[in-house]
Amino acid sequence: MTDERDADRHEFSAGQGVDADYEEFTLDPEELDADPTTVDPVDSRVLTDVLDRRNVEDDVVDVDRLLDVGLSYMGINRFEEATETFERAAQFAGDDSLDAQEAWVNKGAAHAELEEYDEAIGAYKEALRIDDDSEHAATAETNLAYALWESGRSEQALEHAERAVEIDPRFAQAWYNRGFLLIERGLAEDAVNCFDNAIRLGYREADVLEEKARALEEAGEHEQAETVADRAEELREEAEERMIQEQVDNGGMRGQGGRGGPDAPGGRGDASPERELEGEGPEGF
Repeated sequence: MTDERDADRHEFSAGQGVDADYEEFTLDPEELDADPTTVDPVDSRVLTDVLDRRNVEDDVVDVDRLLDVGLSYMGINRFEEATETFERAAQFAGDDSLDAQEAWVNKGAAHAELEEYDEAIGAYKEALRIDDDSEHAATAETNLAYALWESGRSEQALEHAERAVEIDPRFAQAWYNRGFLLIERGLAEDAVNCFDNAIRLGYREADVLEEKARALEEAGEHEQAETVADRAEELREEAEERMIQEQVDNGGMRGQGGRGGPDAPGGRGDASPERELEGEGPEGF
């Protein structure tokens, strides 16, 4: 007996189709330059990535636009998408170019937000391999110091924090990080000088004053330490009042944070007194 469903089946076209050697729709796997010993055959991204490099000319990709997209992902806390976007930007940027370096620095910041510090360290090191004395190098160095510290490698972290201030002596956050790490090594007086430099360069958040107060206390300057600590508490209270007022003005909704500065990704954006080394946000964020 014939199945009644057979009568309702849609009959697809029985046309001749195309010849077997019709190149426009032929993908010969042998032409894809992928080493099967190094590529996971179940990784669905491999084919896409190979085709991107093969079929998309570098000069038709707007790397700046890709960087902007990655920064937009960072702004809405979609850090996994940000890492993928920055990696793609680095891929299409010119070999060892400043754009590629910027993409690697930003990729590291996105990984740091995900607490993927090994990946962040690798991204920062790649950025520094491209150029260890460029406009992005100081950010890469201080971010690397942050990621190393989070990974428990404080001695290496100090080396890179020092390198950051050597590259850019006007980088306030780098001075803060160097001071923080010097306290950890028991070098309180040197740390105070670092925090003073950070403050002179415009870093006047509560956390830098708290760390300065801690350094002064360890250096035996108890009265001055108390004065600085009081000022830090005043700054925290002022920040909390501003946050409450902003919530009231916005009907209870929190607005997106500002661009850059110590509250950028990798740093600390709340009013918690917990001590933490600062990480710089992505370039241009």
